[in-house]
Amino acid sequence: MGDRHELAGFLRSRRGRITPQTAGIAAGPRRRVRGLRREEVAQLAGISVEYYQRLEQGRAARPSSEVLDALAAALRLDDVEREHLRTLAVRERPLRAARPQDARPELVRMLGLIHTPAMVIDDRFDVLAANAVAARLFALDTASPVRANLARRLFLDSGSRDFYVEWADVAAATAGQLRVAAGLHPQDAELAGLVRELGDGSETFRGLWNAREVDVRTSGTKSFRHPALGTITFCYENFVPAGDPRQRLVVLVPAADGATEAAVHLLAAWARAELRSPAER
Repeated sequence: MGDRHELAGFLRSRRGRITPQTAGIAAGPRRRVRGLRREEVAQLAGISVEYYQRLEQGRAARPSSEVLDALAAALRLDDVEREHLRTLAVRERPLRAARPQDARPELVRMLGLIHTPAMVIDDRFDVLAANAVAARLFALDTASPVRANLARRLFLDSGSRDFYVEWADVAAATAGQLRVAAGLHPQDAELAGLVRELGDGSETFRGLWNAREVDVRTSGTKSFRHPALGTITFCYENFVPAGDPRQRLVVLVPAADGATEAAVHLLAAWARAELRSPAER
């Protein structure tokens, strides 16, 4: 992950999704190539065909910023894809921490003061810490020494398709975010192992991973089917803690529909009941 072959594969995948019509190129009736030809991308980017071929074959050294900007424009990349392209093009990146640190004690205490589901996860989707409401919502065993991994649950637990109302969208976003992380941290053996595990166990993940889509989610809405509470909807916000770029503080705010707010109150009450001693119950 993260070498010239990853750059080559990403360029091929982006070239394959652009139609000649979208790029303003006249296509003949006998055209058999899906997407643009290499020479068409080179022409649009203003570079030689031979150099672009070397890029797609993983034989070219680090392309300049000007070449990357031209390729991004030719391939109509969005902001996330542009950043991923630049990440893959830098061959000698400084080593980053292979393993994200544990959630800071201050963040863990903060989770306890938030009355709606909240957790700290890393870019591998390991749950580093969660408050009691989130643990109840996601059925997390906070006492287990083995960290829950939301990506593993999503793709390998058959019950996740019922739990996540928009399962397909969540799956695509998760695969895209894992690919961004893999590009940034090609030396992370645990991340590489997770990708192999998901690919071995989920045909859906294999298809999404091979499509090489990238994604970054900072906010949005997400709905869940809870076995006792029915369908509940949250607006989520992701915050990157200062000094911990591989972590995210995720806060789920109940949608203003009344039902979800009532469900959160019930989850909190159940969580408090679990914390009481048998004599107090």
